Amino acid sequence: MENALPLDKMTIEDKLAAMEQLWDDLCRNPESVPSPSWHESILSEREKRVLEGKAGFSDIAAAKDRIRKSVK
Repeated sequence: MENALPLDKMTIEDKLAAMEQLWDDLCRNPESVPSPSWHESILSEREKRVLEGKAGFSDIAAAKDRIRKSVK
């Protein structure tokens, strides 16, 4: 099925609205959206690092602050 959008005629706002509609639709049935196989290996490695005490978690505010400081 091909749904061609007139991307060259759409404003940024129109494109963002279309993306939001697609995202909302995909979120209605997340189990039907396949996860790439490499996701499992990455998540397993991260979990292992947390369990070994080599990694941890940050709250979102602290993470944003750290990222902002690192890109200046």
